[in-house]
Amino acid sequence: MERSRRDRPSVGLLALTLELYEALSPSLRAEREAWLRRAVLPALEPVAEVHFESAVFRREDVEAAVLRFEADGCDALLVVLVTYSPSQIALPALKRTRLPILVWNTQELLAVGEGFTGKDMSANHGVHGTQDLCNVLLRSGVDFAYVTSHLDDPGALDEVQRFFTAAAAVRRLGGARLGILGYPFPGMGDFALDTTQMVATLGCEWTAMPMQEYISRALNADAARVAQLVGDYRESYSVADDLTEADLEATARAEISLCDMVAERRLDAFTYQFMAFGEDERTPTVPFVGASRLMARGIGFGGEGDLIAAAGAAFLNWLQPPASFTEMFTVDFTGNAVFMSHMGEANVAMARPGRKVPLVARPSKITRTRERQLTLATAFEPGPATLVALTLGPCGRWRFVASAVTIADWGPLDGMHVPHCKLQPAGDVRDFLTAYARAGGPHHNAVCFGDARAALRTAARLLKADYCEV
Repeated sequence: MERSRRDRPSVGLLALTLELYEALSPSLRAEREAWLRRAVLPALEPVAEVHFESAVFRREDVEAAVLRFEADGCDALLVVLVTYSPSQIALPALKRTRLPILVWNTQELLAVGEGFTGKDMSANHGVHGTQDLCNVLLRSGVDFAYVTSHLDDPGALDEVQRFFTAAAAVRRLGGARLGILGYPFPGMGDFALDTTQMVATLGCEWTAMPMQEYISRALNADAARVAQLVGDYRESYSVADDLTEADLEATARAEISLCDMVAERRLDAFTYQFMAFGEDERTPTVPFVGASRLMARGIGFGGEGDLIAAAGAAFLNWLQPPASFTEMFTVDFTGNAVFMSHMGEANVAMARPGRKVPLVARPSKITRTRERQLTLATAFEPGPATLVALTLGPCGRWRFVASAVTIADWGPLDGMHVPHCKLQPAGDVRDFLTAYARAGGPHHNAVCFGDARAALRTAARLLKADYCEV
């Protein structure tokens, strides 16, 4: 739950020109700025909140502009050469900044035809300036992305938007707050981590949430809030006939407790370990429903005390919402698919439309609680999707393992009391699972609708992480 959530990435537009033109062609800079305001800024407006004041041509002005973008909290830096500009005026500021850099090679003119004039050339000659700049950035060890497109091109802004979105997600991850309720599942090694390394590399900070507080908040939840939430359950979901008012009230109390703890700690993602709930006989129930509904509100989740999975689910949701935590459970060799599920947590906002999600009780408790444990038996909307796992690879490097998959048109199954769906890989499920394991794919992962692979590749580069596609 970001403190200053934005609907669009925030981008600083660094427009560069040449000081010599101030004397040779005094109107040129103003004309190029007018083009930016007339055509470029409106085109960017749907995909980014763009910060721009004026084109700059002196080293000190470049430095001041970049410092201003940083102070404004921009997610990325968009560099456009509106005329030629010598690289060394921009290099010091671009080498110093920690903002991700995208050099956009674009211009106003679409074609060079028989009517092409010297004035047209003066107004459309930034391309060789981008080459000068990118050469010195490469020589200086400054990472950057580069896109060539014209505003009239089909999909002209696709790569630009993808970079902005990835940069914004990376920035949010760097300031993310994670919470853990309980403790990591003993012996599960694939999400074991050095939290100091996590803070130093990803930037995430984490906090422990006491189980005692969860229990106390649940037992003392406001009666009016409980009643309102029970009413919401009855209206929003297909409530199983065998559920009692006590079942629903206990579930509502658990959700209120969890949501308040997440909100007050300003968490972007959280995880809990189900066994920890059973260690205190006062525990009313496990907050499966609350976790599923928090994911629907954009809060990341990871099971079994997995902080990495929680951060990964949140990150995927920022990159290409909505996203959900999930886990592979059973191979369907005949159907060339993998059955996905978990104990009771899935993003209910991803449920297939046209039917209410069943609200049911698990047939047996997974850990000791006073009341039954309710779940939302969510089956995801079928269609193209991306399976993603954030994990640690060799030498402690972060790694994304990603795959284009299809959510099968299948489920929900009668009598299935947990979230469930099938994912079908592009090739043979045997090859897919073998490649996933060889890439170090962990047993917790996340899924989103659509194809997020290009954005993930960009994000991995910005994070200096490995990207493995299977």
